[in-house]
Amino acid sequence: MIDPEPPRFLLFPPVIRFLLIANVVIFLLQLVAFETLLVHFALWPVGTPEVIEQNGEFVWVPSFQLWQLLSYGFLHGGLLHLFLNLFAMWMLGVQLEHAWGSRLFAIYYLVCVLGAGLIQLFVASYGVTGNEIYPTIGASGGVFGILLAFGMMFPNQRLVFLLIPVPIRAKYFVIAYGAFELLAGITGTTAGVAHFAHLGGMFFGLLLIQYWRGRLPIKPRNRVFWW
Repeated sequence: MIDPEPPRFLLFPPVIRFLLIANVVIFLLQLVAFETLLVHFALWPVGTPEVIEQNGEFVWVPSFQLWQLLSYGFLHGGLLHLFLNLFAMWMLGVQLEHAWGSRLFAIYYLVCVLGAGLIQLFVASYGVTGNEIYPTIGASGGVFGILLAFGMMFPNQRLVFLLIPVPIRAKYFVIAYGAFELLAGITGTTAGVAHFAHLGGMFFGLLLIQYWRGRLPIKPRNRVFWW
């Protein structure tokens, strides 16, 4: 009997390929209809007034809609924002999709985006008053979920951060980055960055992994992960 050939390693497996193409296509649409997409598909806080005053003018504020909890993850604030998110998604997500399979990887990514959106929605909506109203966009919540899973799945694989070209084991990279995001979120440094959304993506990713492992009070029918 001849053993079947091992599955071929793809540089762009199906889910990663879809996410890359979808994000790039939507970014191109943003170049011609950014304000329309921002109004309807960015993540807007709950409980905002319909009209606020900015610079002596009255400005209409878009409202929160349920679909924004996912759609915000496909909008980006610029080419660098898009590149960094998609590069990290591809670099780390390819190995995860091959290890888990496309279906589980897709579920995991969407749960991380949704979880990040829920956390950011709570933070951004808390005590929203005056002109401190802003939307959230970007795939970073899902990307940080991928980063957490990569660190758990391949803890000793070395990663190189673009701004600091020094190899570091994935598990230490995840811990250090998570600690930085928590500190930055609490202190309010690097304004304009949704630090709690990043942490939300990691937190919901961890919950889903622990559920699949059978380590939460609610058990899956079959354990998905053995590691």
